[in-house]
Amino acid sequence: MNKILSLLFMAGVLVFASSCGGDDEPEPEKTVEELQAEAIATAQAAVDAKATSDASATGATDDSVFDDWTLSSVKGLLGGTDKTPSVPSAAAPVIKVAANIEEDTEWTKDNVYQLDTRVTVLDGVTLTIEAGTIIKGNAELSGANAAVLMIARGGKIMAEGTAEEPIIMTSTDDDIQPGDLSGTTLTDEDTKWGGLVVLGKAPVSAKTEDPQIEGVDAADTNGRYGGTAADDNSGVIKYVSIRHGGAEIAEGSEINGLTLGGVGTGTTIENIEVYNNSDDGIEFFGGTVNVKNVLIYSVGDDALDVDQSYAGTVDNFVVYVDGGSDEGLEIDGREGSLDKSFTIKNGTIKGLGDKTTTGDFKAKAKGTITNVVFENGKVKLAAAFDVATYEQTEDASKNTADGSLVFSKVKTSAFEIYTDSFK
Repeated sequence: MNKILSLLFMAGVLVFASSCGGDDEPEPEKTVEELQAEAIATAQAAVDAKATSDASATGATDDSVFDDWTLSSVKGLLGGTDKTPSVPSAAAPVIKVAANIEEDTEWTKDNVYQLDTRVTVLDGVTLTIEAGTIIKGNAELSGANAAVLMIARGGKIMAEGTAEEPIIMTSTDDDIQPGDLSGTTLTDEDTKWGGLVVLGKAPVSAKTEDPQIEGVDAADTNGRYGGTAADDNSGVIKYVSIRHGGAEIAEGSEINGLTLGGVGTGTTIENIEVYNNSDDGIEFFGGTVNVKNVLIYSVGDDALDVDQSYAGTVDNFVVYVDGGSDEGLEIDGREGSLDKSFTIKNGTIKGLGDKTTTGDFKAKAKGTITNVVFENGKVKLAAAFDVATYEQTEDASKNTADGSLVFSKVKTSAFEIYTDSFK
């Protein structure tokens, strides 16, 4: 009996000691999901400390610059009424262009110029386009042969339209004639031509030293862009309306309305409309060019897209996104070692119908966004984390917390971080 009592006493002591010693034992390990959630919450808190919606933001400082010359305005899509278009001239002669431009050339408003292939203004050559000129891309072409007007690195385009006589680039399905600002009503389902591509010698932050612009096959070396001349001059593009572009070059891949690859500050780009393009409205691949007064209406992907350490300024813009659009702004950073910052200011992003407006900042984006309004929408910030330590690595949300991606007077419903995975 005594032996049994002794054993019971020792067992009680052990149980008591075990229960009293619990404070010295480590807490149960957290699950991967819990650790990830904590890392994301910490990153969101860091963003919230730096970026808050500002009701004082007014957006575009002068949207009247788009009145009367853009298709969006003439058709009454900007909140006004339909304008009475100018009386068109009689059907103009059609000049078909099916080869690269190898010597200085002028296109005049008394003709319509039809692009029957990818037409490139070669290095050292200048294409001058008179105000009021209409250029049509052949909507029957696609793939490598899609109708595109491309300015090669070292070439120039002098396209100086006016509010009274804008230069119009559109599809052959559009029966517009010189003197008419409206043309036919084409829908998203209509066939497309390509778009305008301008390539320069300004710095870019690409994965390769001499990159090839997207949408141009590698066999065409005129598609190379970038260099070391930040002040490179590719010409002048003013009062130009780019309509119904975005031909498919490969399955699921279309051409932007206006593509700018390594374009320098010596280039003047202002008063631009991109209307109903299948891909992005305007995409910047690095470069330093400053762009002013931009209207983008109803595109099939992103309205303004920034890549490869674009280091210029976009000033005074209005974007209309619809159910077929993706982001109002899609902003990426560097791909190579060059590490530069952009400025985007004085802009309004509006949704058509019940479309919400968003901006997606990701991939090491760096720059300043000032006085931009996202109507009924939010700003998304990508976050990246180390899979082993759960420490945050560089991406847009970390750059926001660190102060290299700055939001100043930005009106939005939320600054929301997201992550696809822990890497």
